[in-house]
Amino acid sequence: MRGNEAIIAETLGRAPDRSVGIGAWRFARWRQFIGSYDLPALVDPVFVVHVGGKPDTRFWEVDRWSEARSIPGCATIVPAGVATGWRIDGELDVVTVSIPVEQLQRQQAAEQFGAMRFAFADPLAIALTRQILAELYAPQTVESAAYVDTLLTALRAHTLRGASPETGMAIPNADTSSYRIHLIMNEILAHPERGHTLEALAQQAGLTPSHFCRVFRKSTGTTPHQYVMKARLDRAQELLGGSDMSIAAIADRLGFASQSHFTRAFRQYAGQTPSGWRHTIQ
Repeated sequence: MRGNEAIIAETLGRAPDRSVGIGAWRFARWRQFIGSYDLPALVDPVFVVHVGGKPDTRFWEVDRWSEARSIPGCATIVPAGVATGWRIDGELDVVTVSIPVEQLQRQQAAEQFGAMRFAFADPLAIALTRQILAELYAPQTVESAAYVDTLLTALRAHTLRGASPETGMAIPNADTSSYRIHLIMNEILAHPERGHTLEALAQQAGLTPSHFCRVFRKSTGTTPHQYVMKARLDRAQELLGGSDMSIAAIADRLGFASQSHFTRAFRQYAGQTPSGWRHTIQ
């Protein structure tokens, strides 16, 4: 029976750029260009990490392309036995981690990889994947090979366990508040459109609002409000450059009170209006 790598390679018309395994698990990097691709059902479920390329990759949802887009830094789960369609607008750079279906013995793991899950945040998986890639392109030594095996083992354990931000927030003491701040920063970057009120962020960190502001500013050099606004405007630049969404739609999607509020904030941040910036980069 053909494995996942053979199926993907036949669909894309090229072999993976890099490929390595640990046991029956396979880690492969794929670099592809603009086009639409129908991927046949895979033998094993796949954990996909979007590591680079243009921020506009969508998948086919029954009768239309998904409104959501995968951008570098996102992860996606493709279950076994399900054919999928993909549209790439520009260069795509992803890593697939093929997971032997017989190893999904725990109910949580089986459920996690039993359904399609598109473009979600998983900072640890992203960090591990990028570190593995860095090692695969570096000069190979006995030490680096052992290091790659260790990283692959960690990635395997993490994907089976699944990202658990709720558990991650349950830090038992105040000495680890910097770790909580790090998790909150990742949450803001992954979902800048959410409300992220000071009260809610402080509650996540287990601190009073005033104490949270002090700790956050000491850690990041900026206030929570400024950090959220920067994350929204960075995402706005991605959407302006990588999509055909209207200015009003982007403003609404990213949680701005109005298009005029978005335009003022964007001009102050980028030195141009949203439409001017889009014209410049396109």
